[in-house]
Amino acid sequence: MVEHEKAWPEELRVSADRKTLSVRFTDGRAYGLEAELLRVRSPSAEVQGHSPEQRVTVGGKSEVTITKVLPVGNYAVRLTFDDGHDTGIFTWKFLSETGADKDARWAEYIAELADKGLSRTS
Repeated sequence: MVEHEKAWPEELRVSADRKTLSVRFTDGRAYGLEAELLRVRSPSAEVQGHSPEQRVTVGGKSEVTITKVLPVGNYAVRLTFDDGHDTGIFTWKFLSETGADKDARWAEYIAELADKGLSRTS
């Protein structure tokens, strides 16, 4: 296990405009994770399916916001978005990996949208 994977989040904060979740870990790493990226890459079965082939590319979420952050045990949070999506369990590991790989995940998402003729805005 990589040492930073043992880090615990010491702060989760939703921005005033509800479009960014800031996460700061005990090892000093901190990330600003856009609501859009979290929504379109939600770890829910609705988005991820039950296998990589079933993963859904979700477009039209550039203006999505986070309306609730609820703890799930001591390992995750459940985020609710203003479009009604609320089935993803965002583990500390998921948030850490998403923050560390954010640029690559954005690029992959933008490429998938283009391949499928979708847009961030509609």
